[in-house]
Amino acid sequence: MQLNKSELGKDSSYRKRLLLIVLADIVCIAFSYLFALWVRFDFVLSNIEAKYLINLTWFIPVIVLISIFVYYFMRLYHSIWIFASVNELISIIEAYLILLVAVVLCSFIPRFNLPRSVFLMGYFFSGVSCVAIRFMYRFLRYINNLDNSKETCGERVLLVGAGSSAREVIKASRSNPNHDFEVEALVDDNPDKYKRYLEGIQIEGNRHTIPELVKKHHINKIILAMPGASAQDKKAIINICKETNCKVQTVPSMTQIVNEDVKVSKIRDVEIEELLGREETHINLEEIYKSLENRVVMVTGGGGSIGSELCRQIARAKPKQLIIFDIYENNAYSIQQELKRKVPDLNLVTLIGSVRNTKRVDSVLDKYRPEIIFHAAAHKHVPLMEDSPNESIKNNVMGTYKVAQAAARYGVKRFLLISTDKAVNPTNIMGASKRLCEMVIQMMSRKHPETIYMAVRFGNVLGSNGSVIPLFKKQIAEGGPVTVTDPNIIRYFMTIPEAVSLVLEASLYAKGGEIFVLDMGEPVKIDDMARNLIKLSGLTPDVDIKVEYTGLRPGEKLYEELLMDEEGMTKTENKLIFIGYPIKMDDQQFEKDLAYIDEASYQEVNNIKEIVQRIVPTYHPDLETK
Repeated sequence: MQLNKSELGKDSSYRKRLLLIVLADIVCIAFSYLFALWVRFDFVLSNIEAKYLINLTWFIPVIVLISIFVYYFMRLYHSIWIFASVNELISIIEAYLILLVAVVLCSFIPRFNLPRSVFLMGYFFSGVSCVAIRFMYRFLRYINNLDNSKETCGERVLLVGAGSSAREVIKASRSNPNHDFEVEALVDDNPDKYKRYLEGIQIEGNRHTIPELVKKHHINKIILAMPGASAQDKKAIINICKETNCKVQTVPSMTQIVNEDVKVSKIRDVEIEELLGREETHINLEEIYKSLENRVVMVTGGGGSIGSELCRQIARAKPKQLIIFDIYENNAYSIQQELKRKVPDLNLVTLIGSVRNTKRVDSVLDKYRPEIIFHAAAHKHVPLMEDSPNESIKNNVMGTYKVAQAAARYGVKRFLLISTDKAVNPTNIMGASKRLCEMVIQMMSRKHPETIYMAVRFGNVLGSNGSVIPLFKKQIAEGGPVTVTDPNIIRYFMTIPEAVSLVLEASLYAKGGEIFVLDMGEPVKIDDMARNLIKLSGLTPDVDIKVEYTGLRPGEKLYEELLMDEEGMTKTENKLIFIGYPIKMDDQQFEKDLAYIDEASYQEVNNIKEIVQRIVPTYHPDLETK
């Protein structure tokens, strides 16, 4: 293997530093014993007998060689001394315990006949010099970095939290010659830490003093160094920070810290989900994995936001086989490659096809015989579907119907539909199509009880394709404006992993025909979310970044609902999962309606919304948009 010029340069620099440390050790060890002899004779050179000088010249090369060998054996030349700490000090102590034995043995050798005090003092002085050399290197680098920081530091940082993570952030920033920030102050809610110091930086208060300290130290960045804090605590602190006009960042999570060191490069921007303050969801993973283990599982729309996360979590359960089915090859390829990399032992099949194509669906189910199907394939963009309503019917409704029918034909044991809160009292064709999908599931459950059909309904998920969050971030990065449809619009939000975990758990409770409703927490004003993202970027809304209101889009509601009044609601073992039971309907008539809207959608009729409205009475469309 050949090294490039950069690597050769680094290697050469390391060898030079190592040689300097070895030479310094040799000089200090030799001088330590010479100095000890001088001290023994009261600092008067003429008082030293010649025989002692001769014996010392024999002893010094021997003790130097022994010491260098012990230093090397105890890996004192392997440490990065700019990071020297207690562990390195312990290594030095262990080395000198070994050297104590060597010095004692040497004192009994006639050729090394010296006063006993010389051995003792020389041993002590050499130990002190060994520590001094190594920690002086760190001290000099520290002073140099302090001097450089005055010239190069671009950002003045306040650290929230004064624990081990904060210490590592401070050390990492100082060790990096190209660091672009300097930690000026610390805060911590533990009153016992008040006025104490961490790495030479004073802890000046708690979370409530953040605004005051920002002004005092001219802070322009706040870093949250508290990976173990609860979601509610983080939310409260972030709410304080975002009013300071400072950019807010955070260290990695506890899981990341366990797996790797905290590095400056790992510090990231605060995500909007942290501002929502949702506590980690506790999922019955054991039961979920047991239900999926050694099963053939198929995910339609497996390349999408929800579908791909379903695949990730299902893969952990060690299924007999996982089938990804998607019409979009790029999405399918992306999750395929990710799973191959992360779960190499997974029996993975990735297939391209449309849920609209009955023959394609039949061929897949006939060949692979999945026991469980998660149906996530759907068109979901409200404005786009308003302009192409027939496509919403073809893909969402008829696609679901065709896959559900195939599931019955090929003996699928469980069929789960991913639905949406937009299915409740829909005002847009996308929501109405998903309500029709739920009705399909209910009908199929009654017709084919041997297959357990169910639907899971939830609101918006953070970071999904088409979500407002990526859009807002892009708009902020481009300098604005940030566009919000209406200042009063609210939405429910949940992270994708959390939603998918609850979907998997909900499947355990199904007996057939249920619509599971996920507790989405408190609704969030989209306007507040946009403004908070601007503030967390260290900018001021309507000053640095303008917020513009564009008006509600076709089919868009000011607020979403999760449950229809007539559905009722029953609790499950998980407080975040509820059950809305099936609404009574005429299954025979509904089948006729499905055949009719199928034909109408393929005929590209202009009145598809009116047709759907007659089938879904709760649908209130904007009939001016067709």
